Amino acid sequence: MLAVAALAGLAGCTSQPAATAPQASAAPLRTIAEKSGLRVGVAVDTDRLSDSAYAKLTAQQFSTVTPENAMKWEVVEPKQGQYDWSAADKLVDFAQAHGQLVRGHNLVWYSQLPQWLTDEAPSLTADQLSAILQKHITDEVTHFTGKIWQWDVVNEAFDDSGNLRDNIWIEKLGPDYIADAFRWAHAADPDAKLFLNDYGIETDGLKSQAEYDFVKQLVAQGVPIDGVGFETHLDADDPEQDLQTVMTQYAKLGIDVAITEADVKARTPVSKIDKTIQSSMFADSMSACLAVKQCISYTLWDLDDKDSWIPQYFPGEGGATLYDDELKPKPQYVALQQALAKGVKTAPPRSK
Repeated sequence: MLAVAALAGLAGCTSQPAATAPQASAAPLRTIAEKSGLRVGVAVDTDRLSDSAYAKLTAQQFSTVTPENAMKWEVVEPKQGQYDWSAADKLVDFAQAHGQLVRGHNLVWYSQLPQWLTDEAPSLTADQLSAILQKHITDEVTHFTGKIWQWDVVNEAFDDSGNLRDNIWIEKLGPDYIADAFRWAHAADPDAKLFLNDYGIETDGLKSQAEYDFVKQLVAQGVPIDGVGFETHLDADDPEQDLQTVMTQYAKLGIDVAITEADVKARTPVSKIDKTIQSSMFADSMSACLAVKQCISYTLWDLDDKDSWIPQYFPGEGGATLYDDELKPKPQYVALQQALAKGVKTAPPRSK
């Protein structure tokens, strides 16, 4: 692995003069990526779009945006039947103003559900819960018809052991809720690309194989699934990944793939060695995506370390993004940019 090689290299060069740090090219990521048809994106905190520096960087660097929270069910329907699209509409308007496409995130999840739904769910029949889910999907997709490039229709459906996750959807509706969700979303907007999105499927293992087998079954059944999203939340302490091989498996099913939530966490303060490992892991994941024609987008989860979700959920860890707290590019940005610039020279072209 590149990360391991980098680590070994650092360990063996303590007596050598420090090398000059690689410098970022002036060309933004979106411009470099255009040569291959790949779209490079970022998850956006819509509240921070009022920060001119944040908004400018988001517009300059990326050709797609994903709402970090603004399209999740608890935000768009805090009270049953009362919708609030304001934050989501703000992001869509921003994207349209800057020539960006939008990844809708997400329609069905076990988390961030509105309180009214979690309170009512235990007493609902399967038919009642199914009707509520269908209405939610139909209403949200219809509201944004023609404005969303990709939807994460079902998010994190599998647990870490490779079983369908135990949640209100499985308990009341069974596994068919997933196929139904895709059918309802497709009926509301036939032109949107529909994705199953998950973490921990970047390497071969129980979860990765179970998810692949499930998707293969959906495709065989004619369910309108267009792709699989690889969240790609990586860890500098575990540098092994096999993204290209796993993505190629899905591509052979005739569907697209995408990297949807890329970051690389490390123990803080992040050491020089871990920064090198992070840089290699970002570069490797970009190279893997470029090598697979069906990998149509590469999205980073959060623009900068200030906005990263990692420290809240993994105390003592962080440094997972490409920009520091002051929105300055880190070495990880340079590594990703260089991997992108190198990869587009030989990458198979994506369809526009």
